[in-house]
Amino acid sequence: MTETRWDVAPGDRPRIPTLEQSTSSGLLVYTTGLVVAVILTIASFWVANTSTLWSPGVPAGLVVLAIAQMGVHLVFFLHITTGPDSTNNILALAFGVLIVFLVLIGSLVIMANLNENMMAHTHLSTLNLEFGGYVERPAAG
Repeated sequence: MTETRWDVAPGDRPRIPTLEQSTSSGLLVYTTGLVVAVILTIASFWVANTSTLWSPGVPAGLVVLAIAQMGVHLVFFLHITTGPDSTNNILALAFGVLIVFLVLIGSLVIMANLNENMMAHTHLSTLNLEFGGYVERPAAG
């Protein structure tokens, strides 16, 4: 009885003897991924430039298409699956997502803190007028 694996991504090499393998299967997987990625890209340009969609729904549509695009790249080009062979790939992907998330959230927190602690320009001019404007100091020498 032949063991059928269902956790294999498109493009993963099947465990078939080298005589029975064809090189066109790899080309077919990459071509399919390219076609799907191009279709998703065209769809995202259409969503961004159309007036037929409800305008507050456009960002949500772009987010859905972007997530679909990432899924296509992960499956068809990077061959990320849930199989035991790609555990390290999934862990590396999760670590990369964590780092990007931390950098993004940290940058937003830092910018919000700086914005909160910056003195407004109008407040500076008010302080300048309260204390008599520019004070000229004698030159040392």
